[in-house]
Amino acid sequence: MPRTTKNRKICHIPNYHIFKPDKNNCERIVLTLDELEAIRLADLETLDQDAAAEKMEISRATFQRILYSAHKTIADALINGKAIELKGGSYIIADNHCDSDTICKSCRFTEQQDDEK
Repeated sequence: MPRTTKNRKICHIPNYHIFKPDKNNCERIVLTLDELEAIRLADLETLDQDAAAEKMEISRATFQRILYSAHKTIADALINGKAIELKGGSYIIADNHCDSDTICKSCRFTEQQDDEK
């Protein structure tokens, strides 16, 4: 019997929930918020897997599996013209999570203004 999934700490909640190609009626696939956090830490913040796993309070192996799944989802959407819906996952919000226009106390991520995006 599999173990229950441990909640992952995330620090950034996006203000949007879908990315969609310029076509109507495209298939949607889900990128979970813990997968989005793994992408943010590894690819945007360029943390190594050990440091990123520590921030999410999970093992390095679990982080690696989450990151692989996120990359696969994003590649599928880009290659096959699918919409990416951001929702769900096994997560909890970190105590000092990122807020708009502030620097997060735990990850130092700064969210950009809307006009800078």
